Amino acid sequence: MVQIVITGSVDGNSPPEWLLIELQGEMISRKNSGLAGNVMGDLLYTKEGVPVLIVGHHILYGKVVKLEKPFAVLNKHSGHAQQQQEALGDGGSQVTVDTAQGDSTSYSVTALIRKKLIFKTRPKPIITNVPKKV
Repeated sequence: MVQIVITGSVDGNSPPEWLLIELQGEMISRKNSGLAGNVMGDLLYTKEGVPVLIVGHHILYGKVVKLEKPFAVLNKHSGHAQQQQEALGDGGSQVTVDTAQGDSTSYSVTALIRKKLIFKTRPKPIITNVPKKV
C-alpha cells in the first residue's frame, strides 16, 4: 500500500504562482537549439489587463482564463524522508510516498498554476511608419 503524506510549509508561506501560456501553432528557435533557457519574447499587459505577447516582429493579443482545477509543479526527491524534510528549507509543501522496500520518495511543491494566458489569434506583424518616396 502506498502512503502519501502532505505537509504544509514550516513558515506558513504558500508556493509561488506561475502562469501557463497557450499558443496557436508552434514555437521554433532559429538555431534549432530548443527553447529551454532562451527568451521567447516580451509579455506585457494593457491598462485594461489584456495580455500582449511580442515575439520578434510579431504581436499577439490574448486573454486571462482561470483554470477549473489548478496544477501543482512538483520536484521529486528520492531517498530517506527525514533527510529530504531537513533539506527543504525553501518553504514548499512536501508529499512523501513510502514504498515496500523502506525507501521513501518525496515531492516538494515548487509552484501552483491557477491561471493561463490564451493567445489563439494569429500573430500580427509590427509595421512602423515607412517614409513615402516623393
